[in-house]
Amino acid sequence: MDSAQNRQAQVVAIIPARYHSNRFEGKPLAKILGKPMIQHVYERARAVPLLSRVAVATDDQRIADCVNAFGGEVVMTRSDHVSGTDRLAEAATIMKIDEHDVVVNIQGDQPLFDAEVVAQVAGPLLEDPALPMSTLIYRIVRPEEINDPNHVKTVFDRQGRALYFSRASIPFQRNPGEGTPTYYKHLGFYAYRKGFLLTFVGLPEGEWERFEKLEQLRALEYGYTIKVVMTEHDSVEVDTPGDLERVVELMQQR
Repeated sequence: MDSAQNRQAQVVAIIPARYHSNRFEGKPLAKILGKPMIQHVYERARAVPLLSRVAVATDDQRIADCVNAFGGEVVMTRSDHVSGTDRLAEAATIMKIDEHDVVVNIQGDQPLFDAEVVAQVAGPLLEDPALPMSTLIYRIVRPEEINDPNHVKTVFDRQGRALYFSRASIPFQRNPGEGTPTYYKHLGFYAYRKGFLLTFVGLPEGEWERFEKLEQLRALEYGYTIKVVMTEHDSVEVDTPGDLERVVELMQQR
């Protein structure tokens, strides 16, 4: 084993951010209590002791200028990426992150994420050097989320390894009289071993991924393990201007 493998893995957070969005154009720059949303996310990440480095990855000069203005680190990436994971992988390469280090993908539209979730999602990879990736799940408590395709559901085995992710309500309840199943939704926090991240983006699109439009299914289809970690912290995603209003209200309450 080489010296890089012997040392404690570093944990680096990358926040992919793009300007164009079908439902909310320019949302990383949307103001929340006087600050752009991307600044709220960045500052929360910088306050996490586990993280040795935090950077925003973007292809948009407006976002880059915003991050530079508040003193954050920004990495300019190509504009032709199909997904945030592709942007993450390019940024990790530009940043020269070691292949054994852990890269945490923090969504740029979750300005209220709890600091503890970073340690929760990165923990399995720090404990098991053979594990390629992990992600967070949360027990659904709002019934309206069960059948909402924007809230991705998951099922997993007894060792906490993901079996499938779906926009459908899995598991399907065939006999309603036999009790109500517990539903778990997937939260958009991932941790990858840097070496695996590059492997992952090099894989051809998976069949189930193509239909569900869920990248994580590619890893499962090609036989890679995704460790799921239960968290007590839900995270509000800003997909629409209405979501932004909800976040503003929550921040004002805090």
